[in-house]
Amino acid sequence: MNSKSKVLAIKYRPQTFDDLIGQKVLAETIINSIKANKIPNAYLFTGIRGIGKTTTARIVAKTLNCLNGIENKCKVKCDNCDAITNSSHIDVLEMDAASKTGVDDVRDLIEFSRYGPTSAKYKIFIIDEVHMLSKQAFNALLKTLEEPPEYLKFIFATTEIKKIPVTVVSRCQRFDLSRIKSSELLEYIKKIKDKENGKITDNALKLIVKISEGSVRDALSLLDRALLSLDEEKELDLNSAQRIFGYFDKSQLIDLFELILKGEETKVISIYRKIYDQGVEPKVFINDFLEILYYFKNINSLTLESTNFSLNDEEFFKIKSLSNQVDQEILILFWQFVISSLDELDIVSNPHFSIEMILIRLMYLSSAKFKNKVEKIEVQTKSENLVKNTESELTSKTINQIKNIAQEDENKPEVQTEIKTENKININTFEKLIEVCSKKKEIKLKYELEKNVNLVKFEKNRIEISFNESLDKDFVKNLSSKLFEWTDERWIITFSKLKGQESINDKQKNSKKILIDEMKNSEIFKSVMERFPDAELIDVNLNKNGVDND
Repeated sequence: MNSKSKVLAIKYRPQTFDDLIGQKVLAETIINSIKANKIPNAYLFTGIRGIGKTTTARIVAKTLNCLNGIENKCKVKCDNCDAITNSSHIDVLEMDAASKTGVDDVRDLIEFSRYGPTSAKYKIFIIDEVHMLSKQAFNALLKTLEEPPEYLKFIFATTEIKKIPVTVVSRCQRFDLSRIKSSELLEYIKKIKDKENGKITDNALKLIVKISEGSVRDALSLLDRALLSLDEEKELDLNSAQRIFGYFDKSQLIDLFELILKGEETKVISIYRKIYDQGVEPKVFINDFLEILYYFKNINSLTLESTNFSLNDEEFFKIKSLSNQVDQEILILFWQFVISSLDELDIVSNPHFSIEMILIRLMYLSSAKFKNKVEKIEVQTKSENLVKNTESELTSKTINQIKNIAQEDENKPEVQTEIKTENKININTFEKLIEVCSKKKEIKLKYELEKNVNLVKFEKNRIEISFNESLDKDFVKNLSSKLFEWTDERWIITFSKLKGQESINDKQKNSKKILIDEMKNSEIFKSVMERFPDAELIDVNLNKNGVDND
């Protein structure tokens, strides 16, 4: 194939470790192991798509079989390296596990491995998407993988490491290829753009980097598309790139968000429809809206570089300015609401309508939150004024009482308030709670507390308990409502994994048992048993002075 007709991802595929970007540690480790002649039986490369797994596998194969040695890194072309690059080397076999998943394919591979290399130092099997192999195929590979001949090496590549059995992973030297940093990827595609004599602005290239999400192949495919989209005389700017890739200007979203907070419904719908007319899919819009929400919430802990070129300087500082004026609770509420509304996009036949209704509801949500705050402030102000008025009234009444004792009837409302406060019961111990249950004739609650509840901790307005299997399922609900009724305060009742104290019922049984045992050792009991050998001690009662009754 003519190099000019090749796609950029193939045309500029790295041929040596020096050409790789973003994988410096991996390259150094492999080169050092080859120099030290400590080559593993198998390499395992894992990571997202388009970051160089298969490319690295080929580079390793070339490095192992290069006729010019590791130091030269094949800067001078050799027959082995050329053949491996063209996938025509007889001793380097590339296999796609997605199309050859069965145990028979692996058996053929093992059979082929019995014969030594023809023209190279090592016979190498490169298995791409190795996670697609069947369980039986992996099992058939285990023995050869653990103790292969000296001339045989395996190189595996996968995007889903979790699907590979641990027994296989443990027999390989694993390398996790990381995403390419945005700055490195930007510099790389700039160089490719210059080599191809393309006219693209830096902002358009940054958009390509953002969309590619750290994948070099994705970035080069998008760059290829961008270079083919416009005439050679024109320069591709950000607006043109957004139309080509189906993305839109983030400043529109920031303006939209600001209008939502202001409650300007007509303008919000108008901006969204302009975005929709640009060909932006509803789900893409929602994802970008959530991304802007994230930036509004966390902008103070981010830098411009950490946004992966999602925002330019102007957008970044505008969000930073607006976020200081927005209540953080509203941002969290917006996030939860939008996430919970995602299912609507699949239910409604036209998702475009769902997006509009979501935006309208967000406006009402923010205004309702604002109204609640205003009402709370008003209520607080009214209560403060009421307290002040009550204090002034009480003062004036006291003065009037001193002046005229005959005004006793006017004090009746005060007596009623006192009675109300007296009705509030102070429950500060578990025993007090049981006592109140008894007084209020809540027999069922008292029974549950005494028999089925083990106290772990008792604090003000909080009870922590453990329980047995016999506890009533409505116990917590009933106890909470009664505590609120008796104390006029909310109580928190929590279940604990700790065993807690003995139940009241168990305590009584144990104390009674101790009393009976003590009584059995007394002289009185022994004298009774001498006269009545068949007698049995069932219970012991204490008199008021604490002395056992006869």
